[in-house]
Amino acid sequence: MSTDPHTMIEIFGHFIQNPPLGTEYLILGFSPSSASIKKRWRNNGLSADFVANYLSTFFGDNGDPQNPCHKKAESAHSVNYIANELLENAMKFSDSTVPHPTTLQIHLYEDSIILMTNNGINGEQKAELQAFIEQLSIGEPEQLYLEQLEKNAAAEDPTNSRLGYLTILNDYQGKIGWQFESFPEESKGISLTTMVKLFL
Repeated sequence: MSTDPHTMIEIFGHFIQNPPLGTEYLILGFSPSSASIKKRWRNNGLSADFVANYLSTFFGDNGDPQNPCHKKAESAHSVNYIANELLENAMKFSDSTVPHPTTLQIHLYEDSIILMTNNGINGEQKAELQAFIEQLSIGEPEQLYLEQLEKNAAAEDPTNSRLGYLTILNDYQGKIGWQFESFPEESKGISLTTMVKLFL
């Protein structure tokens, strides 16, 4: 964790502040209160599909498994899943009273892709996420994944499982990091940035 008392920034996990834009980048923005949760979740899938299709076209897969472009094109599936999970979490755990739009960013590099979401949360949501991050820092992702599957099977409403993060770590070998930026003087809640780095 890194804490800056002047800007009220806290960093956890594999987070890169101000990553370079890379050779290609894309930024999508969503108003925090422009649509219902159900409609926004449907739009998340469309947005993730758009990002993945964009990458597939850009990589120019020629169908040859030995060609580096083929491996990169296969990564479009991973990007689709990760983008959808990040957007779903950003929408589901946003506080609509906090005036921060939800954004999705994707930065393409020679050997990696960085996906980031930013959204506004409140203190309770921050505490819940930090508790999960603490679990992650002391446990093995694979074991936590199995434990969470058991909890979800027994729970009536497993909406706070964060199972998507564990899937990103276990199945896609993504590196995840979080940044919390607080605005105590202006009472504007907390800006959360979630980052996933995926190696090609």
